[in-house]
Amino acid sequence: MWRHIHALMIKEFLALLKDKRSRVVVIVPPIVQLLVFGYAATFDLNRIAFAVFNEDPGLPSRELVSRFAGAPNFHQVAALSSDAEIAPMVDSRRVLMVLHIGPQFSRELLAGRPGPVQVIVDGRNSNTAAILLGYVSTIAADFDAAWLRQAGNAAATARLEVRPWFNPNLESRWFIVPGIVGLLTLIVTTLVTSLSVAREREQGTFDQLLVTPFRPVEILLGKALPGFIIGFAEITAIVVIATLWFRVPLRGELTTLYAGLFLFLFSSLGVGLMISSLAVTQQQGLLGAFLFMVPAVMLSGFATPIANMPLFVQHLTLVNPLRYFLVIIRGVFLEGTPLHLLASQFWPMAVIGLVNLTIAGFLFRRRLY
Repeated sequence: MWRHIHALMIKEFLALLKDKRSRVVVIVPPIVQLLVFGYAATFDLNRIAFAVFNEDPGLPSRELVSRFAGAPNFHQVAALSSDAEIAPMVDSRRVLMVLHIGPQFSRELLAGRPGPVQVIVDGRNSNTAAILLGYVSTIAADFDAAWLRQAGNAAATARLEVRPWFNPNLESRWFIVPGIVGLLTLIVTTLVTSLSVAREREQGTFDQLLVTPFRPVEILLGKALPGFIIGFAEITAIVVIATLWFRVPLRGELTTLYAGLFLFLFSSLGVGLMISSLAVTQQQGLLGAFLFMVPAVMLSGFATPIANMPLFVQHLTLVNPLRYFLVIIRGVFLEGTPLHLLASQFWPMAVIGLVNLTIAGFLFRRRLY
């Protein structure tokens, strides 16, 4: 049995290496996507273009402006002289924010009263606006604390100290890149397996399998194991890039990571084999794979929390193996979560894998005879 499977695996690897399209799909997209997404897919704002309309010549107002201009995430591009200049700056997207300080700002502060400051933000992208307002609030809080100390009123009713766990600098790349590892693993394994049987039909060699002494289970394993091996090799390379190039910490154990990867590949390969068993051409296999992957990514918690989704959509995510693998890989990378605390994420992938491979085997047997 294993000799037959080994022969089919060699045949499948040779077919992948000789076919230009399959070779490109396996090697090029994962590396390119990791590099592109690793830099582009980030929630951080690095160069926020803003303008200042300062009607107060006092020292406190100039100090507040200097705090924004000196912040590494902000870049002042204009100093306005009238209210009429604000709207064109925001409407034309020349700036993301306008800092407006009224003429009584310094006088109010020196009198011991709050000095109002207006911040006008381009809210067309609500997520960007929310992150920007968080930056503004931090700078304003630092200015308030410094002014209270300077005025001799350092005693405050409460002092809030924030210490983020697992990601002390709140770098979104630490959250995004591990998710990309799971995403690319799903793409590679699903594409490789969804093309395997379809390639045989398209090239006219599928009928030759019918006259071989191989049993359906041997053919199924021979088609699945190359994708399994490729998936392990791909994720190993991607993890190395994520840790050495993007400097994402890997705090957990590799045994936990690869145990989760084993079950994730086990569950996703079944999907690819189902698609391949139903497809007649490689084009149909590719379309079927993307038809599965798009909702799988959207319902995985990769970009948006599952808890924020409607309840019926949350129930749909329970059959998505990527949902569980993202919890595992992010937990291993950022938190160092041990194996026993992730048990609730392992067994659903095992169940999904058994169901998928059973259905794939049934469809393959039905198409074989």
